[in-house]
Amino acid sequence: MIRSLTRPEALNRPRILLALLAVAAGAALLAACSSSGTSSSAGSGSLSAATAGGLKTAKIGAATVLTNAKGFTLYSFAPDTPTKSNCNGVCAQNWPPVKGPATASGVKGTFGTIKRSNGATQATFDGHPLYTFVGDTAPGQAKGNGLNAAGGLWHEITTGSASAGSFSSGSSGGGSGY
Repeated sequence: MIRSLTRPEALNRPRILLALLAVAAGAALLAACSSSGTSSSAGSGSLSAATAGGLKTAKIGAATVLTNAKGFTLYSFAPDTPTKSNCNGVCAQNWPPVKGPATASGVKGTFGTIKRSNGATQATFDGHPLYTFVGDTAPGQAKGNGLNAAGGLWHEITTGSASAGSFSSGSSGGGSGY
C-alpha cells in the first residue's frame, strides 16, 4: 500500500500563501505608517534615537537648539509641569519622550529627570520634560516647533533656556487628542 503525500501538501499550500500575503501586507502597512510620520520608528528620532546620555546642540535656522545624539531636535510641551509630563498614549507615540538622565557638554542650563505615568524616567532641561517629534525625519529639522497639537503648544529647546515659557498650573489639555 502506497500512501500519497500530495493531499496533505495541497491542503497546506493555501495556508502558506495566506501567511505570506499577511506578512507582505503587514510590512507594507508598517512602511506606509513610517513614511507618513504616524509611527515612532527609530529613524525618525524616536525613543531609541532619543536615549539617555549625550545630547548636543545644532544650529537650525537662526536658533541653536538642543538635539539628541543623532541630531534630532528636542521639544518641550507647554501643558507639562516641572514634575509631570502631560503627553501620554498617542501623544507620546508622536512625541517620543527622551529617556533620562541626559547631559550635554558645554550647555548652560539644568538637566534632570522626572518619572512618567508608566514609570519610565524622562530627561528634563531647565524643568521642561524633553521630547523628539516623529515628523522630523532627518537631523536638523524642527517641524514640530510652534505646533499646537495634543492639547498644547510645542517648542524647540534653545540652548541656555527652554523656549516654552514659564509653567502654568492652569494649563490643561492633558496630552489627549493628537
